Amino acid sequence: MEEDEEERDEVPELGLPLPFSSNVTSLPSADRGEKLRIIEALLFAADEPLDEAELGRHFGADEDIPALLEELKGVYASRGVNLVRVAGKWAFRTADDLSYLLERQTVEQRRLSRAALETLAIIAYHQPVTRAEIEEIRGVSTSKGTLDVLLETGWIKLRGRRRAPGRPVTYGTTPYFLEHFGFDCIEDLPGLGELKGAGLLDSNLPPGFAMPSPSDSAELREDEDPLEDEDEGEAFDDEEAGEEMRAEAEDDVSSEAESHAEADSEPEAEAESEVDAQESAQESDADDGADADEEARG
Repeated sequence: MEEDEEERDEVPELGLPLPFSSNVTSLPSADRGEKLRIIEALLFAADEPLDEAELGRHFGADEDIPALLEELKGVYASRGVNLVRVAGKWAFRTADDLSYLLERQTVEQRRLSRAALETLAIIAYHQPVTRAEIEEIRGVSTSKGTLDVLLETGWIKLRGRRRAPGRPVTYGTTPYFLEHFGFDCIEDLPGLGELKGAGLLDSNLPPGFAMPSPSDSAELREDEDPLEDEDEGEAFDDEEAGEEMRAEAEDDVSSEAESHAEADSEPEAEAESEVDAQESAQESDADDGADADEEARG
């Protein structure tokens, strides 16, 4: 018995004997099962999805958290609740094929307008994008209220300012956008084929039509400047001022063009008046000559 105990290895932290050699790297199934239970409990109790780093804090530094999550995901694959990855984090969600059972249980707090949905789609696919660029793509003006609604949902954010006249604000999506719509990353947005298959795009698209490659990188691009600790109200006020300046500039250009047109038309009008006067004088002389001839014959 003493020899057997001497041959046994010990767990360094606890000093407990292990019934297997120290060169075995895998853990006993019971220990692995306990770790799966811990991850399951943490995800179930969390108010929001957890990433691998947050889960890893409850284990050793060398623990393979991704492998544990994939194993737990497989355990829940055939159940009414699935373990899914959204926005780079993990959470339990109702199985997709059972979502219809919960439709009546879900209270719809707000229904987005068509303008808001179109604006959200443009921001998701074209980010970073300015309000003027959104309007150019939609073909109609976009009200500040529409952007306010999307900001309140937490699906979009103010990214920075475009290095362009007026320094307009640029918009992008947030991690909550991915979480709400069930995407792991922005690249998971439906592509051209998927949108056609769902009937959301016309099958007869113009030649050369292509979908943009979405990217939600937090780093500002070369044509963007930081907001410099501005709040949303200040950013909107500045953007409104920029819109007014652009509108005034357009009005000035239009007024100047009209003035030039009026100035150019004045000589033409004077010339036409002179021609009309000459024609009237000639007609009058002709009438007088005809009257004189009639009197002479009489």
